[in-house]
Amino acid sequence: MFPPAGWRGRQDVNRSLLCPLMTTPYQQYPQGVSDKSKVVAGILGILLGFFGAGRFYMGDTKTGVLQLVVSVVTCGFGALWGTIDGILILVNGGVDGQGRPLRD
Repeated sequence: MFPPAGWRGRQDVNRSLLCPLMTTPYQQYPQGVSDKSKVVAGILGILLGFFGAGRFYMGDTKTGVLQLVVSVVTCGFGALWGTIDGILILVNGGVDGQGRPLRD
């Protein structure tokens, strides 16, 4: 439970206490391109548009919450917004919460 004697925190990166699967490096994407996929965002928008799942996945929480509220207030008819949004993301692409274009 306590660190071993002589342990100096995160200074020694090669001797990590974390699981090896969790310490694998992230896949590098070109600078300026999001790590979020437009295909995943579009499919989430189509299938779970009622909940705003596509927008939550992209990091656009304000629009995701707004899609959820509109869907609840309109008794489900607002889910069309999420479905159409998902189709438009698949066709045109989009940007994530930081304004970077989604990767293909």
